[in-house]
Amino acid sequence: MSERENFFNVDATEQGIARQLADGLTTRIFPGEQAMVSIVRVEPGASGTVHSHPQEQWGFCLRGSGVRTQGGEEIAVGEGDFWRTPGNVEHGFCAGPDGAVIIDLFAPPRDEYRQSGSGFAAD
Repeated sequence: MSERENFFNVDATEQGIARQLADGLTTRIFPGEQAMVSIVRVEPGASGTVHSHPQEQWGFCLRGSGVRTQGGEEIAVGEGDFWRTPGNVEHGFCAGPDGAVIIDLFAPPRDEYRQSGSGFAAD
């Protein structure tokens, strides 16, 4: 295996495993052995369902803005903001007027995200 197989670009939308999370929310998933990266693109005003999973999740707002719902609280986020979501805590996101690009890190990896599909959970 060439080491080039371990290098990616956030704007290369042909890389990774494609997943349609909800209307206006798409992601490309990059699974590793101990962690998983998800590059989420959210169209302006789009939002996903509030959900939870056992994995710890870190999110980083690379571009745009929105409102992060976490544990029943709504928190405005913008470029450069990042957050931690402990496992089993309900959370969601609604993009601002310019949309958003969010980098999520899951540990351990989510098995249902190791294949293309749709939704926030296994199909």
